[in-house]
Amino acid sequence: MNVRAIFIDMDGTLLKASNDISRRNMEAIYKLMNQGVLVFLATGRQYEVTAPYHKEIGLRTPMICLNGAAIHDPETGRVLQMKTIPLNEERFHHLTAEIPCNVIIHTANGLYCKETNEEIDYWTKVGQIPPRYIGDLRQANYKDVLKYSVRTGAPCPELSALFKNEAEVIDWIDGFEMVAPNISKWSAIKGLLTEFQISPNEVLAIGDGPNDIEMLRHVGIGVAMGNASERVKAAADFVTGHHENDGLAEFIERYLLKSYELYAI
Repeated sequence: MNVRAIFIDMDGTLLKASNDISRRNMEAIYKLMNQGVLVFLATGRQYEVTAPYHKEIGLRTPMICLNGAAIHDPETGRVLQMKTIPLNEERFHHLTAEIPCNVIIHTANGLYCKETNEEIDYWTKVGQIPPRYIGDLRQANYKDVLKYSVRTGAPCPELSALFKNEAEVIDWIDGFEMVAPNISKWSAIKGLLTEFQISPNEVLAIGDGPNDIEMLRHVGIGVAMGNASERVKAAADFVTGHHENDGLAEFIERYLLKSYELYAI
């Protein structure tokens, strides 16, 4: 099978828990690029905390951010595509105010949150842009929402189910996220494949989270990380090693650097 492009998730896939790219992963990606394969990042992160890694690798491909809600130009960071969520804000804040949780709202103009935490502090350090607002989000003046994140510290499918008629809901073990209906990493990938004149059958995607399931199912080869849940692994064609053990590089070295042909398929 001829692999012309690879779409790589960041957290739990490209990055270690330390938020670093290992030397082995970096070298495997470089070798793949030298073979003429286009390498893309496809992440739930916002642009500001994606771009530094994109630059570190030396990529010149568009960045898929916020689970496909935004695609950014590789040189300027300009938004090439943006999909906002038409959510009933009053209802959203009423329902989330009833439970202990943090709410993070990603907009076209920046991040708004109920409270800061270690993750948001890390985003501020890496992206050099602090939240535009911290506090009671009912008092915040924001618009053009690209992604909502509700962090409860535990699964809450009963709450997330209340929004499935308004948004694309992604359930995590510590809460849930929402983007616009029918938006996913895969929906963003489809648009880029048309632009680059690449068939989905010539694409490999690799990831570990529930926000990766659609792209793993629809590309020619879907690869789940060893640290992925069983649900994510079930959506993939292959399972590689844990992200702390360079599972990304392991797969590239084993299959893609020897030949473009995956004889196991």
